[in-house]
Amino acid sequence: VQLVESGGGLVQPGGSLRLSCAASGFPFSTTYMSWVRQAPGLGLEWVSSITSDGRTTPYRASVKGRFTISRDNAKNTMYLQMNSLKSEDTALYYCAIGTGINTPRGQGTQVTVSS
Repeated sequence: VQLVESGGGLVQPGGSLRLSCAASGFPFSTTYMSWVRQAPGLGLEWVSSITSDGRTTPYRASVKGRFTISRDNAKNTMYLQMNSLKSEDTALYYCAIGTGINTPRGQGTQVTVSS
């Protein structure tokens, strides 16, 4: 199993970023996937998930309406479009198999929202 996140960076409040997760080593197209994040000094926090067909996409309340999760099963890749970013979105973002809680995840990509 390999999960490789990319797309993080430093962005001003109100800005946007698009995270990508390249997956390999397992049947991605039939796997429920998630994004989770961890802010400095805090625990792991679920952000969003997506079913294998992409039709169901729950979000945590604080990101709903600002973040959009999607996937391209032909490319074995999952995405997280993040708009209207806030300082409280600053965290290390991981893609994960399943719910992201006690399941395999990548090495993470850092998102820093600051002016």
